[in-house]
Amino acid sequence: MPLAVPPSVVVVIDPGDDAIHTHTALAAHHPPSGRITLHPGPGTTSETGLAHDLLAALGKPPLLPGRFPAGRQPAWEAAAAWMTALPVNRLTVLRAHRLTARRAMSLLQLRALTGIHLTLVCHRPRLPAALHQALQTADYAITADFQAARRHYYGTPPAEPPPADEPARPANRWLTLPALDRLVSYDSPIPCTAPCAPPPIVFRHRPPPAPLTGQTAREAARRLAAATAHPRLAAALAAALFTGASLQQLATARPGDYDDAAATLALHDRARYTDGCASHRVPPWARVFLKAAVCFARLAPGQDQHLLAGPHDRTHLLRVAEGARLRPPQPPAGQRTGRIQWDWRERKEAQHYDAMLTRHQTPPAR
Repeated sequence: MPLAVPPSVVVVIDPGDDAIHTHTALAAHHPPSGRITLHPGPGTTSETGLAHDLLAALGKPPLLPGRFPAGRQPAWEAAAAWMTALPVNRLTVLRAHRLTARRAMSLLQLRALTGIHLTLVCHRPRLPAALHQALQTADYAITADFQAARRHYYGTPPAEPPPADEPARPANRWLTLPALDRLVSYDSPIPCTAPCAPPPIVFRHRPPPAPLTGQTAREAARRLAAATAHPRLAAALAAALFTGASLQQLATARPGDYDDAAATLALHDRARYTDGCASHRVPPWARVFLKAAVCFARLAPGQDQHLLAGPHDRTHLLRVAEGARLRPPQPPAGQRTGRIQWDWRERKEAQHYDAMLTRHQTPPAR
């Protein structure tokens, strides 16, 4: 949650545009440690363009898939959601003297939402008028001392060095995950309209999804984090991996269905097409995605009431999964079509039941 009173904005004055400031600020960029350095692209002056730069600095594709009310992408809301969930606690913005007043105000609003330590680096002898105007709405301090600036870029050194990044698997290697078998299932669960506090899941009509190994969970989370900037789509795929639920059932979740303290996610099924309304334990690797989705729902309530992807998001969800190289088990090599077959298990089961029905209905030979 954001702080009640965000820390003061720090403005670093770099009058000579010294390369050491830029190099030091860029070297401080390390999202796993909560530090982001934003180097805005020179080709745009729009607020949305700055939000896209910020999403890229967070390791996300800058565009959010899908259609949005009034055609406005909720890019700032998505950036704030990811920064809150990760969590990112320090943002350094280079070339701040080029900010328009509206872009600077967007950064100040982001600071108010997330409680981040915001450092603006002006590579000029004095504050430009637009930035000075925006800063009138915030507490700020100015420094021209390089060592003081470096402390703001890095913050207080952690007690222990951050763990080394795990080497990524080859980007073109598919992860085949049986938990995705039912993502495009034909079931039709009905969401609850009244408050519902479902009990823990008891798998009666389908087998529980096999837990991911630690290495597979880390790799799937890494791929999801890099595959989309849309918190809901990433959270929906993460939830599918630990619930084994279909898109239709994932669409029953509302923002209040994720309990961060208990680390549980409630999915609903009033008609009991599957196992009824039930809560699922959220594994540690998936919690950041659910937190981001809840924060996004709070910041962009006009999108709709879904916590995860809605039924209309099916195409975008499958594209994100395929972009992350995540798929369910596929047909034998001789039966493949060249495309990922998301409903292969469903069709195989339907053919099996049809064959059984045909055998029972065929009259015995005389």
